[in-house]
Amino acid sequence: MIPSTAVNYWPLLGVAIVVAGFALRRNPVLVVIVAGLVSGLAAGFGPGELLALLGTAFIENRALLMFLLTLPAVGLLERYGLRERARDWIAGFRRMNLARFQIAYLAVRQLTSMAGLTHVAGHAQTVRPLAAPMSEAAAERELGPLSPAERDRVRATTAATDNIGLFFGEDVFVAIGAVLLIQGFFARNGIVLEPLTIALWALPTALAAFAIHALRLWLFRRALLRSRNTQAAADAAD
Repeated sequence: MIPSTAVNYWPLLGVAIVVAGFALRRNPVLVVIVAGLVSGLAAGFGPGELLALLGTAFIENRALLMFLLTLPAVGLLERYGLRERARDWIAGFRRMNLARFQIAYLAVRQLTSMAGLTHVAGHAQTVRPLAAPMSEAAAERELGPLSPAERDRVRATTAATDNIGLFFGEDVFVAIGAVLLIQGFFARNGIVLEPLTIALWALPTALAAFAIHALRLWLFRRALLRSRNTQAAADAAD
């Protein structure tokens, strides 16, 4: 084991492997596993100790894997037309557009996260089967059929909206793990803070994040419209 007084930077190789792996678009699961093994070995752990750590972490956090139980249900609903029904439903709103729908989803995601309901939505539960098809339908109301690149960008912004709503909303809930982690970190360094204080200080950040990302979504819709208008003008000139 590395002496407690020494600073060992070699475990940070795992961070470099994660960055390189995602930059090279390698399999995320394989990248994370390799990064974990490299960091563990660089920290001085043997193979047996690494396996013991992985097993302990799995046992302590197995409740987090409960969301996997939702995947068969979502897959079955998709097979019977959930995505198509979601697209048809959002297309029926006359005044709905891409920015309005995504900002509304951001508000709902952030408010539910503030109330501690962090698992009522997510990429597997809502983004893929509901929010992404609805975003595509809202975009197609204004733009017509989307190109593959435009469709990917719409899906990416929808997934990012879910991430931002969750990340900045959950810290406002006093009993969430992130708040308790921050409180524990400060306590270990001699700074006594109540979880309620941390949650209240997270509120301005959450409001700022909502305003900034809502503006980004509005600008994204505007960029799509401008791109289409430019393309239409070029086609007319030809």
